[in-house]
Amino acid sequence: MVNTTIKLTNRSPKQPIKRLPASIDLPEDATIGDLKVLIAKEAKIGDFNRIGIFDPSTKKTLKNRKAKVADEPNVLAAKEVLVKDLGPQIAWRTVFVIEYLGPILLHAAVVAARPYLYKDGANSMSSTQWLSFGMIVAHFIKRELETLFVHKFSANTMPVFNIFKNSFFYWAISGLLCAVSIYSPRSLAARAEQPLIDLVGLALYLFSETGNALVHLYLSSLRSPGGTERKIPSGYGFSLVTCPNYMYEILAWAGITIVSRDWSVALFISIGAAQMYTWAKGKEMAYRKEFPDKYKKKRYGILPGLL
Repeated sequence: MVNTTIKLTNRSPKQPIKRLPASIDLPEDATIGDLKVLIAKEAKIGDFNRIGIFDPSTKKTLKNRKAKVADEPNVLAAKEVLVKDLGPQIAWRTVFVIEYLGPILLHAAVVAARPYLYKDGANSMSSTQWLSFGMIVAHFIKRELETLFVHKFSANTMPVFNIFKNSFFYWAISGLLCAVSIYSPRSLAARAEQPLIDLVGLALYLFSETGNALVHLYLSSLRSPGGTERKIPSGYGFSLVTCPNYMYEILAWAGITIVSRDWSVALFISIGAAQMYTWAKGKEMAYRKEFPDKYKKKRYGILPGLL
């Protein structure tokens, strides 16, 4: 087997990897993941996930750990990669578990502490408030189960300090803010007297959560365990938008908004929809780039006719 010598250059000269070797020999079938492992070993870095590999020309990170180094044209031409220590890492699965645990704990805590948080808090919550509680907690329990048993991640880890930024959105807004607002004795949910509205919101929620779960199961089936390959999805709403899982997510939270009648829930999903739209546009571009002749271009990313 013919080996290829690849030059290693620090991506950040001001924060260099001190023990980074000048070059490394790779077998012709070596992947980006293999290269990370070899560099970490030579540089005496315990966790190979800390190693970031970058294109020598574009300076963009080479994310696909399963891609062969020999298939990267700029790397092959320059016989060089840029390398950076990304710092302490945490598994993506762990990040999601922590993110989604926050709202579950905070909603339960606010309900339990309700007599001490509000004037007249000792009075019983309305059926609409209890329904809102059940829908929100069930949503995040579903997410936890999907994280543990369904989702397959294309990246192993993320920088550990990012967990605070990522978790803030869920813990602070869908967790604390929504809980404090919805379970207040003065909230609209506390005074709700239209059970038909509750039923409409619940029906939309159940339909959308089911659709979201089916899309996640389907997407998981398209990728092999530990794989990073991408296939063209179909059905389940993929003919309407790029990411129907986001569409169903937004509709599920629309159902919660209808039931809770609460501004904080509308705020949460509005911010979330803006972020999901950005992700969907990125995925649309990735599909078009990877499957230029086979992929049917989508005009809308998350909501047909709107976004």
